[in-house]
Amino acid sequence: MSSEESDHVYKKIELTGTSSKSIEDAINSAIAKASETVRNMRWFEVVEVRGNIDGQAVQHWQVTLKVGFRLDG
Repeated sequence: MSSEESDHVYKKIELTGTSSKSIEDAINSAIAKASETVRNMRWFEVVEVRGNIDGQAVQHWQVTLKVGFRLDG
């Protein structure tokens, strides 16, 4: 494999997804929306999970993630 094929530069962005269903749904929502404008996304890292409680139950999830994507060129 030549160095052109294996050397890449990546950039990280921070996203926050929300969901009333689950943490996983909040993550998928954030990545799906970002994929409308960001190309070459390769990985994500959850950096914060929060939510609201109403009474005795979780009502809403908020998940902040860092997403890495490969820069073109």
